[in-house]
Amino acid sequence: MTAAGIGQIVLYAIALVALGVPLGAYMARVYTGEARLAQRVLGPLERLLYRMFGVDPEQEQSWKQYAVAAMVFNVLGIVVVYLLQRLQAHLPENPNGLASVDPRVAFNTAVSFGTNTNWQAYGGESTMSHLVQSAALGVQNFVSAATGMAVLIPLVRGFSRKHAETVGNFWVDLTRSTVYILLPLSIVLAVVLIQQGVPQTTDGKETAALLDAQPGTPPADAKPGTVVPPVTDQPIAVGPVASQVAIKQLGTNGGGYYNVNSAHPLENPTPLTNFLEDLAILLIAGATCFMFGRMVGARKQGVALIVTMAILLVPFVALTLYEEQQPNPALATLSVDREPRDATRGGVNGPALPVQRGRESPLSIDQQPNPAFSSLSVDQQPSALQPGGNMEGKEARFGISASALWATTTTAASNGSVNAMHDSFSPLGGLSPIFLIALGEVSFGGVGSGLYGLLIFAIVAVFIAGLMVGRTPEFLGKKIEAYEMKMASWAILVPVAAVLLGAGFACFADETYTKALANHGPHGFSEVLYAFVSQGNNNGSAFAGLTGSGTFMATAGAICMFVARFWIVIPTLAIAGSLARKKLVPPSSGTLPTTGPLFVVLLVGVVLLVGALSFVPALALGPIVEHLVLHP
Repeated sequence: MTAAGIGQIVLYAIALVALGVPLGAYMARVYTGEARLAQRVLGPLERLLYRMFGVDPEQEQSWKQYAVAAMVFNVLGIVVVYLLQRLQAHLPENPNGLASVDPRVAFNTAVSFGTNTNWQAYGGESTMSHLVQSAALGVQNFVSAATGMAVLIPLVRGFSRKHAETVGNFWVDLTRSTVYILLPLSIVLAVVLIQQGVPQTTDGKETAALLDAQPGTPPADAKPGTVVPPVTDQPIAVGPVASQVAIKQLGTNGGGYYNVNSAHPLENPTPLTNFLEDLAILLIAGATCFMFGRMVGARKQGVALIVTMAILLVPFVALTLYEEQQPNPALATLSVDREPRDATRGGVNGPALPVQRGRESPLSIDQQPNPAFSSLSVDQQPSALQPGGNMEGKEARFGISASALWATTTTAASNGSVNAMHDSFSPLGGLSPIFLIALGEVSFGGVGSGLYGLLIFAIVAVFIAGLMVGRTPEFLGKKIEAYEMKMASWAILVPVAAVLLGAGFACFADETYTKALANHGPHGFSEVLYAFVSQGNNNGSAFAGLTGSGTFMATAGAICMFVARFWIVIPTLAIAGSLARKKLVPPSSGTLPTTGPLFVVLLVGVVLLVGALSFVPALALGPIVEHLVLHP
């Protein structure tokens, strides 16, 4: 692990906390109606939206009414996104004349963006028009993220209220999340991205002149002897990219405007954009911890939660960084540059020739060394032994440290954007992203969804602690009883079942091995497992090597994403309603403190134990056995 890599991680952590604390305080004021300055500026927009859709902001809802509103809104959003894709060829703002989206891909994409997963079974710039990118996918980037935040707030109110039959108003929480938090932050980030070179235009493409003309290729049905003029320029797809990138990162969405996502030089052009986009992935999710502490009147509780998240994340960042900085053992066995060579003699423009004692070996012109490299220590040692690390699948602009940090933060959050190819990571380097997703994305996680997922684990943790000391468990003054545990069990186990059943059925599907899967053996299984772990936990990143647009993969993935998202939302809201009706119990000598190191260790242990029991057997068939094969 290099000093530069460690420094980058430390700087990232400092920036995350420095921005997260004030943002969390601001978010608490937004949801309690105390953000006075923001209300003076954005209040007219909020009230206009209420009037347009007939919402009474003073009318609160029970948890069941809140859940129905959330479900209806999101299902309608999925339908609209599907229709816009299917009608794309007949709609405006399609400067490149793209055809309508295949129904299987359209269904998968609609569910994906409606559930804040943003799994992509298509290439963005070659499949989606500007209208679909903006009005369908861009809008869902806002409202699906806002839905996660809106589901968290009733749970927070459940801990802070007593004898209440209502948990808030879904439409108010959705609107405030969008108008006061997501929209301003997205505008600021988009402006910075535009200044750094990310496109924001309604044009369909730009044309770049090639340095060397390329031979033209006749069409397949051309007559013999057809002459095609040489290609002298290259079209480059552009569009409203910056606005999409800003909200995809801040909302932990992750869907890329371009097929290669944040590895694309127009989507992520500079080291500054790479740092800011990566920081944006965890910013709001981290700030919700500080918001939670303020809203329940126990700021130390928020600190305990973010410390828990950090403890779950940091070891996997270190593991990925360490593994990716190791040489690839598969290359170490090859006879490439195994012998030291003199950089002043051959091997630069031509092969190195042996030196005969007493006289120089004759060298042809093509075998002469390049004088520009003569003074450099190139290939002085065998390259297989040099600490170059695994650069396969990584952008040279970012290198190993930035790629490893991004890979782990994007999978700790339900973001899914990538700036490197996870499929090219070493086996254990690729294990970290898989396991971080498999933990339920509670190590920061999605905006809103990460914290309410961790709070569900916290409910399980205090329940276990209560059983150990023989008393009714309490969390923040609310007794945790059988009903809360039943709902928490549903919320934890349903995504696990969706992932394992989906991956299991995929392994038996003929489509997977004949059409979808490019690799076989342990690595191929890792690709299948990653796909369903990603979709089943609403992450959206991919290991690649797997075609997700076939009938089975598109349909099974969509079902997995829908079930995993809303079968957690409903139990979470049920817990919120149950807690809100309960009275606050004052702490006693037998109450487990939930702000100290003991609780943090217990919570981390519960998360890791559930993740290990659920997924270690599957991981043993994929990345673990692949690592053992490479390191016998």
